[in-house]
Amino acid sequence: MAHVLVIDDYPELLPEKVRHLFPAPAHRVEIAYTGSEGLRCIAAAPPDVILLDLRLPDQSGLEVLNQIRAIDARIPIVFVTLSRSADSAIEAMRQGAYDYLLKPLDLQKLDRVIGEAIKVARLMREPAVVAETPPDEDQQGEAIVGACPAMCEVYKAIGRVAAQDVPVLITGESGTGKELVARAIYQHGPRAKATFLALNCAAIPENLLESELFGHEKGAFTSADRRRIGKFEQVSGGTLFLDEIGDMPLALQAKVVRLLQEQAFERVGGNQTIRTDVRLIAATHRDLKAWSTEGKFRPDLFYRLGVFTIHLPPLRERGDDLPVLVQHYLRRFSRELGREVRQVAPEAMTRLRGYSWPGNIRELQSVLKQALLQASGTILLPDFLPEPLGAATGIAPALPSNSEPGVDVFVIRQRIGSDVRDLYVETHRQVDRILLPRVLEQTRGNVQQAALVLGIARQTLRLKLRDLGLSITRVSEAEEDDTV
Repeated sequence: MAHVLVIDDYPELLPEKVRHLFPAPAHRVEIAYTGSEGLRCIAAAPPDVILLDLRLPDQSGLEVLNQIRAIDARIPIVFVTLSRSADSAIEAMRQGAYDYLLKPLDLQKLDRVIGEAIKVARLMREPAVVAETPPDEDQQGEAIVGACPAMCEVYKAIGRVAAQDVPVLITGESGTGKELVARAIYQHGPRAKATFLALNCAAIPENLLESELFGHEKGAFTSADRRRIGKFEQVSGGTLFLDEIGDMPLALQAKVVRLLQEQAFERVGGNQTIRTDVRLIAATHRDLKAWSTEGKFRPDLFYRLGVFTIHLPPLRERGDDLPVLVQHYLRRFSRELGREVRQVAPEAMTRLRGYSWPGNIRELQSVLKQALLQASGTILLPDFLPEPLGAATGIAPALPSNSEPGVDVFVIRQRIGSDVRDLYVETHRQVDRILLPRVLEQTRGNVQQAALVLGIARQTLRLKLRDLGLSITRVSEAEEDDTV
């Protein structure tokens, strides 16, 4: 159930559109016609997200924004207004607004922005529990569960660093729960009442990532028709979580180094120094120490991020944690999916134990959800497990430690069933990571021949290789223009 508060003095437009997108009784849409009335509603029952008009009868929307942030800075505020003043949008974002939309509103965009804002709000409010044993059934939020020695060290590390206002680097394979650890650090730290935003560096194109983080000035590039406020400025006073920071371009890493050192930066295309106050938590599945030695990651950024490092072990190395995790997620997903499954048959547990779990916790969650959708009765039987765990041929072999999961593992078992929202992009990226080196190997590094085989332009191939950080040795100097 979403609780949306609309503060707008013109009920015929915005409130009706929001009620259409979030109908009762599944959702609650509350309407306030003045800033003062809206503030009373927030004090009585804080909503998940607020839609705020810039011009209200009793005060300006920016004045209301400041008062709301004094009550609870974690509530995402989306401005909606007829005003097309760039200054208003810039000031709203600079003061911490989540987004800024113009009337008349595009329903599809409004739905997307509200949905994303609600998700952000719940990530800040729902507790990220750390526990050696599964929490009670009525416990809200997600839990980091496990009692193996490696996980006990993780819990102690979270406790040590949460109250210290220093950068934190979280390492571990994909799907081990790095964002959950970041949220636990945030929620147990001094900025727990301020904003928390998460950004995946690998999911944003290289040419857009710098603007997303640092903002840009009007005219900085072709499509920059007005100033943009970046995340480091928008989240000032709060915490920014940069997932997959190992995929950040080297040129952009230099700006992050300066930000960590001075809490200052310039927008893209600008000369004005912007001061901010952001706690940075970063995560990666890559070996940044090795990458910095190879020149793929800046050593100075690695050392600044590595002031305090927390490593999450892969699921296959967590010993007896697996049965505890299975029971925890079985109970949780049974409740969510309306199933009565409470036990796991011994043979099914044997198969779960014998699997290598290349997708870690995320894959375990997906497997159990799929099994519950197939289940009948109160016991989880082997036949309910998806392939390859449920196949009569037995357990899938473990992947070599230095190999990446295949496309079927990446798409079917790791990602489907999770809360991912960019599966199409991630899948194509994974296919490119496997396919492009194979084709270039076959053409002995000749880009022109490889592009012909792939059926794409040479420039497109070069951009894909650069985006993935891939390089192939040239076959000869004579072929320099056509090889990488």
